[in-house]
Amino acid sequence: MREQETIRDEDWYGETLEGVAFRDCTFIRVDLTEAVTRGARFDDCTFDNCRFNASEHSASAFVACEFRRCSFFDATLDGCKVLSATFVECTLRPVTVRGGQWHGLTARGANLTKLDLSGLDLRQADLSESDLSETNLSGANLAGATLQGTDLYRTDLRGASLEGVDLAAARLRETKLDLFGAVLLAGRHGADVSIEPES
Repeated sequence: MREQETIRDEDWYGETLEGVAFRDCTFIRVDLTEAVTRGARFDDCTFDNCRFNASEHSASAFVACEFRRCSFFDATLDGCKVLSATFVECTLRPVTVRGGQWHGLTARGANLTKLDLSGLDLRQADLSESDLSETNLSGANLAGATLQGTDLYRTDLRGASLEGVDLAAARLRETKLDLFGAVLLAGRHGADVSIEPES
């Protein structure tokens, strides 16, 4: 376990980090391009101007971490825990996400267009003012998520868990909803929706 270190201007290009653990560390301008993490854990760490381009992360955890002006271009996160993490002015596309837990994520104003985030755990995520145009969120768990001003143009929300979500606060244009989502949205607009036909 490495704790309370500042790691600055290091070249970790193509490095493999397996089973390592960092707590309360600060990474500044660290190049993690094409790096691989397996079962790595980062708790309460800060990443400032780091490059994760084309990196691959498998079963790794980033818990309560803050990413500032980092690039994840063409990165892959497979079965990772990105819990209560904050992304500020980061490049988050294109990125490949396969499962994992991302609840409590904060990514306000992020460009997340055309990503496949289907089935992802995004409970309590704050995606305010983000662009999720044409993103696949089918089957995702968005319970309690904040979508204030979020662009949902052609976003696929079919089968997504939307409990506690105010869809009326988002920008909906050709958004794909299932029956539950449509009823939820209608209710937010004051409609009295009845599924069963009146006798």
